[in-house]
Amino acid sequence: MYSMTRKSLRHILESKEEKAMAMLEVRDLQVYYGMIHAIKGISFDVNQGEVIALIGANGAGKTTTLHTITGLLAPKSGSVLFEGKDITKVPAHKIVSMGMAHVPEGRRVFAELSVYENLKMGAYTRKDKKEIEESLANVYKRFPRLEERKNQMAGTLSGGEQQMLAMGRALMSRPRIILMDEPSMGLSPIYVSEIFDIIKSINKDGTTVLLVEQNAKKALSIADRAYVLETGKIALSGDAKNLMNNDTVKKAYLGE
Repeated sequence: MYSMTRKSLRHILESKEEKAMAMLEVRDLQVYYGMIHAIKGISFDVNQGEVIALIGANGAGKTTTLHTITGLLAPKSGSVLFEGKDITKVPAHKIVSMGMAHVPEGRRVFAELSVYENLKMGAYTRKDKKEIEESLANVYKRFPRLEERKNQMAGTLSGGEQQMLAMGRALMSRPRIILMDEPSMGLSPIYVSEIFDIIKSINKDGTTVLLVEQNAKKALSIADRAYVLETGKIALSGDAKNLMNNDTVKKAYLGE
């Protein structure tokens, strides 16, 4: 009994240490669009097992930050480290195979392909056929509606279903971290709640989440920590619950 207790304690301590390890490190990132200085030297960390929210107004640089992390944009200077490896100059498709997935703004599903074909596209970096089928079964378990509509063209799905498909497609690469860009954009309130419940369950099952969201209230309600971006700089950061009660955040982003 005593040894079991010690073992459990060690397991708790180890998992806490694991959680404290910086999985993603962004350092002094400077990004330009032509002459426009979009990201002005931002630095932040995402620890293993966390949900981190990046909030801010339109044009603050949230999407640009995600695109730079996932290799879609090249920074002028600064670095991005994933699990200790510098991925600043690594091509986007290689970053996916390293364990990072990106759910883009506007969902970007392949409208002319079926739900099933879209999901298979998410596993394009993998060769393990048997395990791909297992991943597919897991996605269908998490999103039963996708299984019901697996032969339907993705372009005929509702906005909420397309968002689920984009998330399911990202999960097909078996990511250790998933970056989500405005998952609630343009969705009805009922779908918004469902999408945020799914994000929570993805995280609970062990996937780290970096979430970009204009719906600050929803994002802060599920995040561990958050960063507030304003015109390419981090204006505020801290525990998500504390930021939710911060007067500046309340006034600017929570409509209070």
